[in-house]
Amino acid sequence: MTIRDEIHSRTNLRDIWEDAVNAAPERSFLIFEDVCAGVRVERSYRQTDEQVNRYANVLLKLGFRSGDRIALYLPNSIEFIECFLAIAKIGAVIVPLDTKGTSFELAGLIDASGARAVICTRGCSLTLDEAVLASGVQVLLVGSDAGEEESSLPALSRSCSPQLDYDPQLEALSLLEIMFTSGTTASPKGVMITHANAVFSGKYVNWELAMTSDDRYATSMVASHVNFQLSAFIPVITAGATLILLSRYSAHRFWKSVCQTRATLVQGMALIVMTMLAQPVDPEEQNHCVRQMHYFLMLSDEDKERFEKRFAVPLLNNYGSTETLVGVVTDPPVGERRWPSVGQVGPGYELKICDESGAEVAQGHNGEIRIRGEMGISLMQGYWQCPDATGEAVTDGWYHTGDWGYVDPDGWLFFVDRRHDLIKRNGESVASGEIENLLRQIPEVSDAAVVGVRHPIRGQDIHAFLTLHPGKELSPDSVLEFCRQRLSSFKVPNEVRIVDELPRGEYGKVNKELLKTL
Repeated sequence: MTIRDEIHSRTNLRDIWEDAVNAAPERSFLIFEDVCAGVRVERSYRQTDEQVNRYANVLLKLGFRSGDRIALYLPNSIEFIECFLAIAKIGAVIVPLDTKGTSFELAGLIDASGARAVICTRGCSLTLDEAVLASGVQVLLVGSDAGEEESSLPALSRSCSPQLDYDPQLEALSLLEIMFTSGTTASPKGVMITHANAVFSGKYVNWELAMTSDDRYATSMVASHVNFQLSAFIPVITAGATLILLSRYSAHRFWKSVCQTRATLVQGMALIVMTMLAQPVDPEEQNHCVRQMHYFLMLSDEDKERFEKRFAVPLLNNYGSTETLVGVVTDPPVGERRWPSVGQVGPGYELKICDESGAEVAQGHNGEIRIRGEMGISLMQGYWQCPDATGEAVTDGWYHTGDWGYVDPDGWLFFVDRRHDLIKRNGESVASGEIENLLRQIPEVSDAAVVGVRHPIRGQDIHAFLTLHPGKELSPDSVLEFCRQRLSSFKVPNEVRIVDELPRGEYGKVNKELLKTL
């Protein structure tokens, strides 16, 4: 039986979760570590489910029903996990929001999703724009500072049953969440993820990492992002395993936490690998239980070898995107690997390399990476309220990644380059067009171009080039301050340069490759 065959018409995350709870109610489900406070809290499957049900019952009493959008504006926390599952149980739709977002960005995403409510901590609520609050969006508080007021979910949940009051009907293709992603466009697009998408992803990663219920999967990835949700959180549920969630990544604390919690699997990226290598050698750093680091792209051969030798843990490389849910091209759980290849296409997917006309190219030739899957199962269901964009991204079941690579005669994919205008900084995807559009709102600016420039630790830095209207003056510092007030910190350029003109090609398009060399 294939992974796809296990997804039937009634498959949904609520049933999968409840199966895991019933199978081993007292097994440890979640170990949460507050890195700043140095405190760990452990929850069993039963304990988690009881609080999830209480929150779900509160939401039902407040009038939320299937299809209603509820934004989760929470950091890595126990509350994120509990609220995610509570929303899923009642058939409502999760809209995860990055806590690094500004009020300007949040207002746009809440409006675009049509969210009826935002669940956040009291601290996060201070970021919400007055326009959001005035729009009638309900704010529900969680966390230790939620208090006893009417908007406090913990307070409201105390009088609720630990059993779910009402089970709305859920289908495999019922919408689970809308995950906004920068992609390569100026405006974030909402990737629609179904219940079947989540269950498929869980089972896929269970195969990819050879996961069992004995595994303890440690991650510091941002909870609102796809890497955490579909490559760690949900796979833990489908395997009946244990999730070790850190409040944030700390180069000093991360590997100590991994060793102390006896993690068997960890998530990694270039920032984590490079900053771990920069730490002083700890005599106990090889005293761990980790058999794989689930790794995502881009690392030099030398740094990979240094990391694996020093920490005695192999990297399992893979490649994917929010639209494809998981690492659709991946190293196998056991057997041959061909670094720097990102692996071979996994179960439930097909892979081909195409030229600009869409024709498949020969083995060994560079072209666009295209991935075939089933929408709503192994590919996203589409972009929220953007049918034209969905049609452009997926044709005949083939998702156009916009990334470039080539395949060797044995089917191993070698990644060449990211989409032309997508910047990868500290594990975050940044659309250059989003920053460019914002910069053009500055009255003195006539045009703008933003590029990613390679950085050994952060992956890429962001450099902005501006031309000004005749007779106008503008300082780079004032531009940076303008950006800080309107963009998440990871989107703010590292450098701003005022130039006389932007280099352009034959058809007038800005030559960004040339800008990267300046």
